Amino acid sequence: MISGLTLNERRWGVAILAVLICIGAAMAAAGADRADPFQVHGFLVMAYSLIVLCVVLRGYDEPGPGRLESYYDDPSKAGIVIAMLWAVFGMFIGDWVAWLLAYPDMTFDAAWSSFGRLRPAHTTGVIFGFGGNALIATSFHVMQRTSRARLPDQFSPWFVLVGYNLFCLLAVSGYFLGITQSKEYAEPEWYADIWLVVVWVTYLLLYLRTLARRKEPHIYVANWYYLAFILVVAILHIVNNLAVPASFGGAKSYSLFSGVQDAMTQWWYGHNAVAFFLTAGFLGMMYYYLPKRAGRPIYSYRMSIIGFWGITFFYMWAGSHHLHYTALPQWVQTLGMTFSVMLLVPSWIAAANALLTLNGAWDKVRDDATLRFMMMAAIFYGLSTFEGSFMAIRSVNALSHYTDWTIGHVHAGAMGWVALITFGSIYAVVPWLWKRERMHSPALVEVHFWLALAGTLIYVFAMWNSGIIQGLMWRTYNDSGTLTYSFLDSMVAMHPYYIARAIGGLLFLIGAIVGCYNIWMTIRRPAGAPAPSDDAPLPANLQPAE
Repeated sequence: MISGLTLNERRWGVAILAVLICIGAAMAAAGADRADPFQVHGFLVMAYSLIVLCVVLRGYDEPGPGRLESYYDDPSKAGIVIAMLWAVFGMFIGDWVAWLLAYPDMTFDAAWSSFGRLRPAHTTGVIFGFGGNALIATSFHVMQRTSRARLPDQFSPWFVLVGYNLFCLLAVSGYFLGITQSKEYAEPEWYADIWLVVVWVTYLLLYLRTLARRKEPHIYVANWYYLAFILVVAILHIVNNLAVPASFGGAKSYSLFSGVQDAMTQWWYGHNAVAFFLTAGFLGMMYYYLPKRAGRPIYSYRMSIIGFWGITFFYMWAGSHHLHYTALPQWVQTLGMTFSVMLLVPSWIAAANALLTLNGAWDKVRDDATLRFMMMAAIFYGLSTFEGSFMAIRSVNALSHYTDWTIGHVHAGAMGWVALITFGSIYAVVPWLWKRERMHSPALVEVHFWLALAGTLIYVFAMWNSGIIQGLMWRTYNDSGTLTYSFLDSMVAMHPYYIARAIGGLLFLIGAIVGCYNIWMTIRRPAGAPAPSDDAPLPANLQPAE
């Protein structure tokens, strides 16, 4: 790891880590007077920076890299391992929360273990910890191969990866401490948000610098999606998290927006986080690893470009469908609903393009669980995008909103689309990165696939049933014009579905643990003949002549 850095890069690393240690000490001192949890985060920044500094100093005198001719994959390797660790953590917390909803006593008599603190720890651990690290790791891998250019330096990717995980630790630990802005998918407070901006701008510049020095004249479509993910997430994060700190020595801040403007800004951010973090980035992953694994050209490169621009334009206007039947002006609600329905076209273009790419390779899908992960991900992507457009229609939303149907929809996308394409891509890339002939156990990849698929189906069907029942019970009136069922009646009716949801989540968690074991054993086994398609330049053999 350190041996891949030049001497100047090691000096930069030591200097930045020293600054972070000083910042952490200042945070700890500022929060000491009022016993603010800000102090705990100061100590966390110091400890994290000290650990990384020890790693750097331990290898500081190692010989530097020779001629920098091959691709630089060390950050991708580390990112994949970290992503899988976050996956197990986030899914464990999520399944704990699921059991807690079925059996409320399955927790501790402490504030940190309450639903309100566990739930954002689950979403952040899975979305940003697992998903974010996987996107960063695979983007480094993909952009080098598709550009035929090495990363411009070795320090920047490590800064992005290490800095991003500091943000994730600040976010999750903050929830347990009670630090939150109470914004969906944007809970971390002002100081963590500022740090993420620094990291993310570095990430954007790194991507642009790599593309600028490419030897392949064409910018492959996967890079379009990755770049849209990086650029738009930066814009969303900065605007939605504009806030005024109550004190520079404390964690609390106040949003720049209020009332319905705050709600609209939040769901402009929230839905576009789904669009560009949980869709665009993973489509970039799909457009590289699926054709690469199948050994087939993309069915239609033109379709991939049309889908890209359709998703990029339409998604920006769809966020207001989260605010039907609220104080938001009716025309804004209608605008969001209309663009949400239109989104079905570019979304299904991407899903169809992926499935049609597998034409002529269905025998590989039958025999290769890694490719089957990607195939099922494309199917779930098509299903969940259709469901999302359908649920955005105001009359449908009247039944679905505030019910478990929404939870089922979200997890059809998160488990069925995001997690499956990520697992498939990781299983494809791990043997390439570590120069192994194959995964340690293809049979365990098969086991993981069926556990993940079974867990997803059980979870989603349970939530679809419970959500529709909830919506119908809340809307049922008796002859006297009053509600037939109380809210408590609907909660009792949900209990068996909540147990099923927890079982589905448990199967998915077990699958992730199996995946971690298989990946670790693959890394440990002696190097064999690498997969022949590892570093072959993709544009030459995967773009159809259209």
